[in-house]
Amino acid sequence: MDKILRIDVGAEGGPKAAVTPLGEYEGMGGRGMTSMVIWKEVPADCHPLGPENKLVIAPGLMTGSAASTSGRISVGCKSPLTGGIKEANAGGQAGQVLARLGYAAIIIEGAAPDDACHKVLINKEGVQISDAAEYKGLKNYDLIEKIKPVYGEKVAVMSIGPAGEMKMAAATVAITDREMRPSRHAGRGGVGAVMGTKGIKAIIIDDAGTKMRPPKNPEKFKAANKTFTQGLRSHAVTGEGLPAYGTNVLTNVINEAGAYPTYNFKQGQYDDAAKISGEAIAELETKRGGNPTHGCHVGCAIRCSGIYVDKDGNYVTKQPEYETVWAHGGNCGICDPDAIARLDFLDDNIGLDTIEMGATIGVAMEAGLCNFGDAEGAIKLVEEVGQGTPLGRILGGGAALTAKALGIERAPVVKGQAMPAYDPRAVKGIGVTYATTPMGADHTAGYAIATNILKVGGDVDPLSTKGQVELSRNLQIATAAIDAAGYCLFIAFAILDQEETFNAMVDSINGMYDFNLTGDDVVALGKKILSMERDFNKKAGFTKEHDRLPKFMQREAIAPHNVTFDISDEELDTVFNW
Repeated sequence: MDKILRIDVGAEGGPKAAVTPLGEYEGMGGRGMTSMVIWKEVPADCHPLGPENKLVIAPGLMTGSAASTSGRISVGCKSPLTGGIKEANAGGQAGQVLARLGYAAIIIEGAAPDDACHKVLINKEGVQISDAAEYKGLKNYDLIEKIKPVYGEKVAVMSIGPAGEMKMAAATVAITDREMRPSRHAGRGGVGAVMGTKGIKAIIIDDAGTKMRPPKNPEKFKAANKTFTQGLRSHAVTGEGLPAYGTNVLTNVINEAGAYPTYNFKQGQYDDAAKISGEAIAELETKRGGNPTHGCHVGCAIRCSGIYVDKDGNYVTKQPEYETVWAHGGNCGICDPDAIARLDFLDDNIGLDTIEMGATIGVAMEAGLCNFGDAEGAIKLVEEVGQGTPLGRILGGGAALTAKALGIERAPVVKGQAMPAYDPRAVKGIGVTYATTPMGADHTAGYAIATNILKVGGDVDPLSTKGQVELSRNLQIATAAIDAAGYCLFIAFAILDQEETFNAMVDSINGMYDFNLTGDDVVALGKKILSMERDFNKKAGFTKEHDRLPKFMQREAIAPHNVTFDISDEELDTVFNW
């Protein structure tokens, strides 16, 4: 990956593409690339939907190679949801394909006319930008069906649905999977709204005629990658739990731990959790002819995704992930797997973040728009978002906006972004991450669940205040580096427990680039990325007071442990002291 594609959507005569060398961005990939470009090139005080903002798309440093489980892609911008810097990470095929074409990043910039709707074709011949009026208003699945007859079924597509076109703050960028379904999403922070402001409906990436990215030191790379893959397959989480049941293997685990937010974060356990657990849904998928074990991109050794089908064996959606099952399930008091799958499909089709929408529907239920447990009511609310009704536009703005509009205090958000499926009062390490990450409430920014609950990489009592700041700090640093490399975050389970697997990961990077990196260099990269992100947010007006959880979580104890979030502000302010 030796070049950057810049697309100026406001150029005279229509969007213009230019290919430039990496320059100062040499050595950056994934989240490292997106955050550095935003930090350097986007005025921190700009409006997220204004012309000064940029959308940056970057495969990881190892993406497009034979490195195991390395197909991730980052999408970055100033977030319309948080007002701060944002990186949304996704699987699917786009990262692999874009990297094999040699692009380290796509930077979309400038001001598009209000009615603009363009498509971008990237292949080995170059870049073509053309009018896409025929795609305007299409939902993601309908869009892909229009694209297939023209471009074939082996291309990768990044697209926005109606939510992105309407510039909703919960809008995603959809990415096609191995079957060319728009089922993978750069989901968080409203990145789809920024793509919408640029007038880009779809990016079609065709790597026909290209080859896998070759390592500079093939022998070193091959040996390291073999050891790394073996480590992933031998670990209980990455080799057994996730392939068998997907991420939803966590439902029973987190519910038993008393950290499963239910009824808009009112309690920590859900009586019907077993009905929507990973075990139950995998059994249902298998019985119906679906598939509980499936990789979202080529080269994944973990294969934590799946295919959810209806009672007649027809495709409904990808296997709903844990966060989705919780958001539209337990959080809303819905225990019907088919209803949750329907909501997942609607979110993907409209182009909405399932976490943000599930949290938003929970707030709407508390406000009385429909009752907890009312699956049809929840479906109708999400459909309103897709229709762009006045209520739908409020809901599409996320949980914080919805709570404000409906007069609800219990908005489970940090920096305007909804919390995922772990109550921070009962898992205090993830609470530190929610509060302090530059991204807004985001479990993937520093997944303390690994150590607090799963006892991976150590054992820190989830109910104690001791050790949580250090745990979150170390995981946030590690995560930023993993995101830059393009590895799936789930490799962390193995590398935290297995020193040999961690060393093999570092050596695979060394073999790819003929580097001599050490573990300390990986840590330094993570710190560099976080420092840029923190600096951007500071310039955007964020202060230490933004690194806080909602007041109700300090005041309201959550059952069954009857605990509040009691890590002091002073401790939270030390997370980035290094």
